[in-house]
Amino acid sequence: MPKVENVPEYFVEAHNLSKIYSSGKIEVAALRDINLAVKEGTFCGITGTSGSGKSTLMNLLGGLDTPTSGSIKVQGKVISELNSDELALYRRFEVGMIFQSFNLIASYSAMENVAFPLLFADVPKAERTRRAEELLEKVGLLARKNHRPSELSGGEQQRVAIARALINNPKLLLADEPTGNLDSKTSLQIVQTLSDLNKNHGLTIIMISHEEDLLNEFADDIIHLRDGKFVDNKEF
Repeated sequence: MPKVENVPEYFVEAHNLSKIYSSGKIEVAALRDINLAVKEGTFCGITGTSGSGKSTLMNLLGGLDTPTSGSIKVQGKVISELNSDELALYRRFEVGMIFQSFNLIASYSAMENVAFPLLFADVPKAERTRRAEELLEKVGLLARKNHRPSELSGGEQQRVAIARALINNPKLLLADEPTGNLDSKTSLQIVQTLSDLNKNHGLTIIMISHEEDLLNEFADDIIHLRDGKFVDNKEF
């Protein structure tokens, strides 16, 4: 099970993790004392109803937000203690993220969208092109490399987003409702793509989804969240 307390040497660990949002005198606990441990090479699914804390947990693991209390460790690095510059480097090179909305640049081709993060790493154009084409081939879109997002289907756009998330060779991929805007057939294809990356390339994946059937088919472990806390399957 991925919920393990005080176990060292896990790829992703969270201990007593809480996130509280304040608005005036009102406090909302999005997460409360979460403990999480995920082994390297695992496809871990997280599910729960809207408002259960799934996206908050994903944002904390991805370094997009900081916890109110508790700690997060990824590959032995305590990311919850990093400053803003260090978090920016973590997001750029150590973790890839994909979201429900594809967030592609409309005026760029598929290849240019995938290669875009490499601009900030001063990678030469020829190398950017080579790596982008390699990843587009991996997700089955090399033949569509010159097409802009408006010329691609929703599933194709999400596969471009997956390729872009992998361009800096992260070992951890966080997927936040990646099938939320897709039909059931395309959703299955997208999660199959993630599963292939996990099995064939050892990529550690944490995916949140309200589509538990998809997680049951592909994930190694599934965690249920309710009201900011993990609950056992029998309680869910």
